Amino acid sequence: MRLSEFRIAVAEEFGDAYGRALVRELVMGELGERTAEQALADGYRPGEVWVALCKATGVPRERWHGRGRPVAK
Repeated sequence: MRLSEFRIAVAEEFGDAYGRALVRELVMGELGERTAEQALADGYRPGEVWVALCKATGVPRERWHGRGRPVAK
């Protein structure tokens, strides 16, 4: 997943404003007590951050690849 795809997935799943707030403010243990924004700045891969965000917010597993995108096999 590219950073641009991460941003699209966040906006599609959570909406633009709420998605930006989650990325900026939600601290996740899976990312070493970082927000998604901090994790990306620290070099975490966007796909890794996306899955951590999905887990932390209860997004159903079938949407971990983004809304309307096929699940990888």
